[in-house]
Amino acid sequence: MPSRQYATFEVADQLFGVDVAQVQEVLRFHEYTRVPLAPTSVGGLFNLRGQVIAAVDLRVQLGLPGRDLDVPAMNVIVSVDDEWVSLLVDRIGEVIELDDEAFEPPPDTLAGAYRNLIVGTFKLQDRLMLALDARRAADTTVPVPAQHTDEGRLAHSA
Repeated sequence: MPSRQYATFEVADQLFGVDVAQVQEVLRFHEYTRVPLAPTSVGGLFNLRGQVIAAVDLRVQLGLPGRDLDVPAMNVIVSVDDEWVSLLVDRIGEVIELDDEAFEPPPDTLAGAYRNLIVGTFKLQDRLMLALDARRAADTTVPVPAQHTDEGRLAHSA
């Protein structure tokens, strides 16, 4: 049975995964250079072994309040169109292997920015993992709809 490995991480207590083949590395970083006039989802730039990396705040991309970049943040460095981009996340998970047969399309109740960034879901034993499209998640040119509730949780359409 075909399977695929996913690097997992959390944003706002929701579990996400990205195909491990796209992940270059995972690290904690805290010195970002702000970019004037950049979209709000661009947390800043940082130098990783001589390469300038854009840090995209995945919270903002999902329509949630942005993070405080004055404290160290977790970075999932992904390769998008032969460029490295950092996705800023709340917590790093683990690499898990999932059967392709367990993949399901995004539910119809998935709303707003979540719908634009998620390619599918996997039902795990104790929770749902949303499979993230790294290319769309790193794209800061698309306006982000505000789709958060007062608690910062995922808003679902009825």
